[in-house]
Amino acid sequence: MADASAKDAHDHAGTDADAQIYKGYFEDAQIADRPLADWAGEWQSVYPLLEAGALDEVMAHKAESGDKSAAEYKAYYEIGYRTDVDRIAIDGDTVTFFTGDKRVAGRYAPDGHETLTYPTGNRGVRFIFKKVAGDAGAPRFIQFSDHKIAPAKADHYHLYWGDDRAALLGELTSWPTYYPASLAAGEVAQEMLAH
Repeated sequence: MADASAKDAHDHAGTDADAQIYKGYFEDAQIADRPLADWAGEWQSVYPLLEAGALDEVMAHKAESGDKSAAEYKAYYEIGYRTDVDRIAIDGDTVTFFTGDKRVAGRYAPDGHETLTYPTGNRGVRFIFKKVAGDAGAPRFIQFSDHKIAPAKADHYHLYWGDDRAALLGELTSWPTYYPASLAAGEVAQEMLAH
């Protein structure tokens, strides 16, 4: 980040309540459905950045206060971030998935949300969209998780996709993660460090 005000603008913990929600502690009454527009834009996978070493500083920072070494955190995130979908574009109700020079797209409509309780006791909300038209290769369901539980523009997100809605809800090992495509590798690392 260039200055303190830029950091403040991206700080998830704007209030104590926001900080608690970000950590996964909230009441069901606080959850509200969100439009696909919350995730509109061009997004890049962070997996190639991790593989290239651009997030090593983030892994070292996690190790300072965590229970793993930087190398162990990197191994953990290599599983979590792994994906071959290197870019996603969301425009209106259309979501386009890019894998190298191949692309598939679908039109998606809201399909509710699900609240998950994790083994650590905190919770998360998956906002779900179902394909209503598009390429056969586009997933039937997409599920967004971005530490927000009510309408708000996403600054990054974890995306789960596939053809089985219930099976996707059980996926807790792999969580492909996307940041704005406009950010350089160092800027993505700084965003992660700020959170």
